[in-house]
Amino acid sequence: MQKRKLGNSGLEVSAIGLGCMGLSYGYGPATDKTAAIKLIHRAYELGVTFFDSAEAYGPFTNEELLGEALAPFRGKVVIATKFGFAGGKVADGMDSRPENIRAVAEASLRRLKTDVIDLFYQHRVDPAVPMEDVAGTVKDLIAEGKVRHFGMSEAGVESIRRAHAVQPLTALQSEYSLWWREPEQSILPLLEELGIGFVPFSPLGKGFLTGAIDENTSFESTDFRNVVPRFGEDARKANRGLVNVLGDLASSKGVPRAQIAIAWLLAQKPWITPIPGTTKIHRLEENIGAAAVELSAQDLAGIEQALSGIKVEGDRYPPHLQQRVGR
Repeated sequence: MQKRKLGNSGLEVSAIGLGCMGLSYGYGPATDKTAAIKLIHRAYELGVTFFDSAEAYGPFTNEELLGEALAPFRGKVVIATKFGFAGGKVADGMDSRPENIRAVAEASLRRLKTDVIDLFYQHRVDPAVPMEDVAGTVKDLIAEGKVRHFGMSEAGVESIRRAHAVQPLTALQSEYSLWWREPEQSILPLLEELGIGFVPFSPLGKGFLTGAIDENTSFESTDFRNVVPRFGEDARKANRGLVNVLGDLASSKGVPRAQIAIAWLLAQKPWITPIPGTTKIHRLEENIGAAAVELSAQDLAGIEQALSGIKVEGDRYPPHLQQRVGR
C-alpha cells in the first residue's frame, strides 16, 4: 500500500483508509464484534494505516471497537475521531462548546485505549460557537499532547479559513465521489491553497457506484439510505447511467466498478485519501485493490466525457441534514 501525506501537515497515512462507521451505525444492525475486529485486522494486514471513527457512531461503540481492535498495532496506525454532536447523538444537534470538546477528547481517549488522538475532527460546524473558540480549544489539546492534528468535516470555505488561521488544519473530511463532485467548485482549490489534505467519505456513493444497488433494492429499516432522496426508487433508476459508464471502463480494464471509482479519486490530487467503508472482507479487499489501478490521462478524459451528459438525480441529504453541511 502506497502512503500519502495529508497536505502540508506531514501526517502520513495509507493511500486508502478504512471508514469504520458502518460497522456500528448508519447502515442497519451493528456488525458482530468478532467479525468487525477480524475485518479491521485484515485491513491492517493489507496495508491500511488510517482508521476513521467518531463518538457519534453508535454512539460510542465504534470507538470502543477500534480501541480493542487496534490495540496490538497502536503505534503503527493513525486513528481519526470526531466531536461536535450533543451527547454524541446526531439527532440532538451540534455542540462544539470548548467544555464539550474537552469532555469528548477525554472520553474518546479512554474508549480508543490511547494517550493521543491522531486526528480530531469537528464533525459539523456549530453555528452557535465561534470557529475561533473551536480551533483554539483543539490547539490547546494539541499543546497538551492529547491531540496531534486538527480536522473538520463538511465545513464551508469561510469556516475553514477562520479555523485554519487559529490552528492549521491537517484535513477536511467531506463527501466526494463520481456522483457528488461539488467539492471541486470551491473546496478543493481552497485546500490546495492552504495545504490541507482531503479525506473523502462515501467514495462509492454509499454503495451505489459498485453496481450492487438498483431500483429494486430494499434496505434494512434502520439504514440511513431510506431517508436519502438520492436513494429513492426513481432516483436509483435514473442514476443507472453513471453505473453503466463505470461498468464499461471497469470491463475494459478487467477490474470491478468500485476500483475504478476509488482510483479516480486517487488520481485527482496526491493529497486525497479516500476512506471507503464496508462490513465484508471481500469488499474490503476489492476496495484496497484500487490502489494498484492506474488510470491514464486518456482514461480520465474518457470518464469526464462519458459523464458530461449524465445528470445525477436526487439530493444527497434530506433537508434537515442538508442544512448542517457546507457552513
